Amino acid sequence: MERTSRPDLSVAVWRRSSYSNQEGGNCVEVADGLPGLVPVRDSKAPQGPALCFERSSWTAFIGDLKSHRP
Repeated sequence: MERTSRPDLSVAVWRRSSYSNQEGGNCVEVADGLPGLVPVRDSKAPQGPALCFERSSWTAFIGDLKSHRP
């Protein structure tokens, strides 16, 4: 895997998972609008680190989660 420069997440538009509640529970946020990347962070620590996934990897991950729903 090739390491690239860090994306500028200051321009990211974050959205909270639809499975998160409004009481501040375990929340994951993802950002849209970064070509080829999907940044993910903990909403309780918005200034903390974010993980960046290649869009194809994130799409495969979400697809696998959806295929295993009860």
